[in-house]
Amino acid sequence: MSTLFRGRIHGVEGADGVLVEGGLIKWVGAGSPPERPDEELIAGPEELIAPGFIDLQVNGFQHHDAAGGLDEIAAISKLLPSTGVTAFLPTLISAPVDVGAQFAAFAAAAESRGARVLGAHIEGPFINPSFRGAHERACLSEPDPVSVEVIARARPRLVTLAPELPGALDAIVQLAKAGIVVSAGHTGADFEQGRRAIAAGIRFGTHIYNAMPPVHHRRPGIALALILDPRVSVGLIADGEHVHPAVCTQLTCVKDRMRIALTTDQTAAAGAPAGRYSLTGRTVISDGTVVRLEDGTLAGSAAVMGDLVRGMAAIPGMNAARAIEMASSVPARVLGERGLGRVAAGAHADLVVLDADLHVRLTMVGGEVMFRA
Repeated sequence: MSTLFRGRIHGVEGADGVLVEGGLIKWVGAGSPPERPDEELIAGPEELIAPGFIDLQVNGFQHHDAAGGLDEIAAISKLLPSTGVTAFLPTLISAPVDVGAQFAAFAAAAESRGARVLGAHIEGPFINPSFRGAHERACLSEPDPVSVEVIARARPRLVTLAPELPGALDAIVQLAKAGIVVSAGHTGADFEQGRRAIAAGIRFGTHIYNAMPPVHHRRPGIALALILDPRVSVGLIADGEHVHPAVCTQLTCVKDRMRIALTTDQTAAAGAPAGRYSLTGRTVISDGTVVRLEDGTLAGSAAVMGDLVRGMAAIPGMNAARAIEMASSVPARVLGERGLGRVAAGAHADLVVLDADLHVRLTMVGGEVMFRA
């Protein structure tokens, strides 16, 4: 079945049509498509046809915790298109390495009932205890070669670790050689340690500014090393709580926007009312915006990707097009997914139609409509 979208298209000047067939975008252009479609979907005059959003850090959604395994990941996949997300990395916070390896296997085998499951994000257990946030201290460990090999063999898409730990630089090299994106996070590293980590193969910064030393004018810390290096992309939780909007503005002035990936770090509380939820077995409390442990420690977000896109679009120097790129083409680039995050012939037909206020009206994944408002 073929579908023709008509309307304003993100990132394609002068075009007014997108033809989808066989799960791929076959044509993008103006005027008549190369063949007659089976159906036509017309966006409103103020609406926008854009690439689907990609989230690199999803712990859960709408009462479902990704740590629960295959069925929970599949349930999250089915629900996420309502937020414009068409692909994601289910994320596990620190757990024993064998549990992390099993989680990676679940993510690889999980049914993509809606949003594509692109593989696992293993956040820990090789993180700094002093910057562990909501991660359980008892689950943390140092990256010894045997443990790292267990994770490497499981082939998650992304691993977050603290590069200052003993053995971490060797672990970065080992994981990167296995084709895994290695990220610095939950780390107390200083600026020079950050530069050495990047030289070893760090190419991402997990939730920049959070769970790492603050940037000080005499002690810039790893955050500034990640921000200043053009080889590194960073994840930004732009929910107004994890990072102040003024700091988001500063980041976009310093860092190439094509190296800033909006990430929700969302939990089972996202898309659900305020209340008590589970995060990898730990009780967390949501106020409807942020999620905390019972002792008040920040433990993820209740925001959805659309919230982040709207927030970023509103800050000085930004606009809707740039915010959409941060939620789509940038995370696709982080993962090396050339077929995702763009509206172009040959790309996967993962599309979202946004209204004038950037709310999701329709989401398509692989040529199939998965959500209509």
